[in-house]
Amino acid sequence: MEQAVGKSIERFDSVDKVTGKALFPGDINFNDQVFMSTLFSPSPHAIIKRVEFADALKIPGVIAVLTAEDVPLNEYGLITNDQPVLCGPNSSKAYSDRTRFIGDQIALVIAEDDHIAKKAARMIHIEYQALDILTDPNDALDKNAAIIHPDRESNIVFARKINFGCVDNAFDEADIVVESVYHTPAQEHVFLQPEAGIAYYDEQDRITVITGGQWAHGDQRQIAHALQMPEEKVRVIYAAIGGAFGGKEDISVQIGLALAVMRLNEMGIRRPVKTIWSRKESIFGHPKRHPFKIHAKWGVKANGKITVASVDMVADAGAYASSTEAVLSVAASLAIGPYYIPNVYIHARAVYTNNIPNGAFRAFGSPQVAFAAEMQINKLAHALGIDPVEFRMRNLIKEGELTPLGTPLPHGISIENVLRTCATKAGWKNMEKGWQLGEMLKEKGIANGRIVKGIGIAAGYKSFGIPPDECWAAVEIFGEENIEKVIVRNAGADLGQGAHSVYKQFASSALGVSDEIIEVIASDTSTSENSGSASASRITFMTGNAILGAAKIAQKKWQMGERSALGEFLYRAPKILSGRGNKIQEHPNFGYGYVAQAIEVEIDRETGASRVLRVISVNDVGKAINPLQVKGQIEGAVIQALGYAKTENFKQENGEPITNSLATYLVPTIMDIPIKLESVIIEEPDPNGPMGARGMGEMPFVPFAPAFTSAVHDAVGVWFDQIPLLSENFIYREKLEQGF
Repeated sequence: MEQAVGKSIERFDSVDKVTGKALFPGDINFNDQVFMSTLFSPSPHAIIKRVEFADALKIPGVIAVLTAEDVPLNEYGLITNDQPVLCGPNSSKAYSDRTRFIGDQIALVIAEDDHIAKKAARMIHIEYQALDILTDPNDALDKNAAIIHPDRESNIVFARKINFGCVDNAFDEADIVVESVYHTPAQEHVFLQPEAGIAYYDEQDRITVITGGQWAHGDQRQIAHALQMPEEKVRVIYAAIGGAFGGKEDISVQIGLALAVMRLNEMGIRRPVKTIWSRKESIFGHPKRHPFKIHAKWGVKANGKITVASVDMVADAGAYASSTEAVLSVAASLAIGPYYIPNVYIHARAVYTNNIPNGAFRAFGSPQVAFAAEMQINKLAHALGIDPVEFRMRNLIKEGELTPLGTPLPHGISIENVLRTCATKAGWKNMEKGWQLGEMLKEKGIANGRIVKGIGIAAGYKSFGIPPDECWAAVEIFGEENIEKVIVRNAGADLGQGAHSVYKQFASSALGVSDEIIEVIASDTSTSENSGSASASRITFMTGNAILGAAKIAQKKWQMGERSALGEFLYRAPKILSGRGNKIQEHPNFGYGYVAQAIEVEIDRETGASRVLRVISVNDVGKAINPLQVKGQIEGAVIQALGYAKTENFKQENGEPITNSLATYLVPTIMDIPIKLESVIIEEPDPNGPMGARGMGEMPFVPFAPAFTSAVHDAVGVWFDQIPLLSENFIYREKLEQGF
């Protein structure tokens, strides 16, 4: 039959989602369910002395109130178990009597309906001792600063240093040195459906939690840990998921729901427990993108070759570790962008504060350092009088060249092809003297009029996967003479990106059958082994390889006469360690996606308003399994990155989020999106990818902000080292540069 991979087949869940037939966690109800309301912290930093809930229990319809002493082991976390399930006295965990941010949970109220539960939560009285609030990472680094987690020696969550070559001598020998400090903001995910779920005991006496998340087995592990029960006694099922972007990697309602049904069962009450967070609770309750402060100092020779880079970055981790270690590791390893620089020093630190925790967000760690790196590239090119494309071409990393980690990138570096394609489509030409921008576009630059135009370009790359990474899948074939049905099992989450449809395409192509006879059973810990997280652009790469492996085993059994024929396969990603001399050194990662973007903008110099006229996003995806879905990912990432660069200004004051609704936190609307967006797909197969596919969901986010600010500089002649580039910031900075 015709190959399914490479075709834009219709997603099998699209009709149900459009018509409302698909059930999201908040849509699921049981006849005898009760409701849970969460009481959050009264202060970003405090010791909870007493939680008095007698008045709440007097309200008719209130069934129970749970506090910290009701949690068997009061801790959880994605990487580090540093977060209490509930904060308060008499807990099983030291120092869990203190709150560290405004979204810490204090009590859970279970009642007959949602209105009663919320009313009772307001009747709970909390006696607490306020502590000093630290919101600036630099203040938290001070040796005299209060320790937010008293069981640690300092407020540093994670730190990393990378030394490559000899930085000091290289700066002495550089012809031009550019030094700048860059600031990137926190960013809210704004997924469509806030956190929600329902929990109950199933027919096998397992606590079952139906919710939406990014890693069912990760949720299962953390629930079982906090409740101190075997993992097999906890079942996690994902309903339809209304977006995530990294914001649903962390626990939100899952442990609370499981705890509630467990404690009710001990009271002789076996009833499902449901909860739905409001948008405000969601904004308080889940991590954001890490804000970074990056001090970058780069040196270059007159011939346009970068010789040295020093990068010092401090990230605000917020109150808990979440995925900070992974984010900072990615940021440190990608800090100089897709360029070869022979002398590099990188110092990366992430710091606890009393802000909302910061964690995973699309391309985590990469957009922050890409902004600094690409701005340094643009400034160095400008200082040398070299075209920014030509300057990049002279410095792009090539096959076999070493990264600052001391080892090369995996085979298949395609950044030169990606940048060449982007530049050509945007109007650059490779002339005798190198790459140059066409004359017509040059004329769009600095002008004295009110409305001016500019063009900017940036390149980037991002690792995919979470090494050491592995993923399980099963494929079962049914029928007698011919294959009549195929079932694919995998626990990976479909967050709305169409992953489960891609599963069908892999199985269809591997077995040579129509995708219409393939059923996908996914996102249920009782039907699948661990398939890992739907994050780090890993799902297509990891699950694709797992499904292909399982299909091969099933097909072989089928050919030998087994009916039905079951194939199970655990795919293990390539190792990331390699030896140089007598020393084992870290290989950067097992795979990368490469991207370049050119952006044209229009600026009103009187009001500061900016408009994105055109975006060209060129992406090497290895192999587009479903080209239409790939373009959807590119467009979504570009628009989300536009918000990051231009409109989304997440504010916290003294630990309190000020932008706590969609009326005050402004994401791009239909009026803000680029007038023209060109999604260009390049397919240079990844040697290890399933049918050549690379991870790609995050990559188009990476270079947008520096390309945008570069275009603004082209229009008005001002460098902006901080995003989002709000209109009022633009006007102030331009007038400051002009001497007003």
